[in-house]
Amino acid sequence: ALPEEIAAWDVAVQPDGTGLPEGSGDVLTGEEVFADKCATCHGEFAEGLDSWPVLAGGEGTLKDRRPVKTIGSYWPYLSTVFDYVHRSMPFGSAQTVSVDETYAITAFLLYSNGLVEDDFVLTRDNFTEITLPNADGFYVDDRPETEYPLFSGAACMTDCGAEVKVTKRAVDLNVTPEDPDGRPAGTLPALTMAAAGTAAPAEAAASEAATEETATEETAAEEPAAEEAATETAAADPALVEAGQKVFKKCAACHKVGEGAKNATGPHLNGVVGRTAGTIEGFKYSKPMTDAGAGGLVWDADALTAYLENPKGFVKGTKMSFAGLKKEEDRAAIIAYLGTLAP
Repeated sequence: ALPEEIAAWDVAVQPDGTGLPEGSGDVLTGEEVFADKCATCHGEFAEGLDSWPVLAGGEGTLKDRRPVKTIGSYWPYLSTVFDYVHRSMPFGSAQTVSVDETYAITAFLLYSNGLVEDDFVLTRDNFTEITLPNADGFYVDDRPETEYPLFSGAACMTDCGAEVKVTKRAVDLNVTPEDPDGRPAGTLPALTMAAAGTAAPAEAAASEAATEETATEETAAEEPAAEEAATETAAADPALVEAGQKVFKKCAACHKVGEGAKNATGPHLNGVVGRTAGTIEGFKYSKPMTDAGAGGLVWDADALTAYLENPKGFVKGTKMSFAGLKKEEDRAAIIAYLGTLAP
């Protein structure tokens, strides 16, 4: 092959920046390109739709049964994102994304994982300045030096036993640990069960008992908060509410509101102002969110303001991949709008 032919095919990008083409892309442009070319599978906020991969979040999940592997939790090098998007995405239309669009999509994914601000511009010059959270989480495979010699020597072929006898079986020794539901420890729940929020039998019984015991207490605690929220809603500025309704378009892909609203990617938000966190029936919250609610977190104006500004910072480990609303006026407007939504 001619040198120019090899160069045309040699588009690989290395962790040290080798192979990066000239170009640039900012977060806001990346958001638009992602919505147009990627969101059908990966969601507007990189939260992943149906069984398609989640691209944002996942911090602290690597030891879970089903870790969420993203550039914010698992992947060590940003070059992997750029190289894969540029060569293999979007699905079914590979290599239709321009260099600048690839930079922009990569910048948006960094923002979605809380690694850069919304005004960030990614270029070839600053690409290697980005260090991903799990950059030091991998190590070189040293098995050729440490293990292979142990198993590559000549096999012993002398003094063998006359016959082989099975003296015990693993099941007799009870060496296989079990989960509370009686299945082998670590057995993954069925996807349909996880999606529907269906608990294992033992968990379901315990959850039902706990719900019955605490229902009265929770109701009593929520009533004053709801009354306070209603008072604030009545005094809301109509112009602010209207502005909040427009801002809510950023949230509508995951959260439903209004009459007949149901849980979707996120819980419905009817009556969220004044409600205890993590208490919408039928929605499978992350453990950090349910723990926050159990610890007394109520979605009043102050809590909503802090959460909307930095969801991952306010509730560590939340599943919500939205990076937050950076403008104070946007947060005030959307809270005013949410306050008008009855439970």
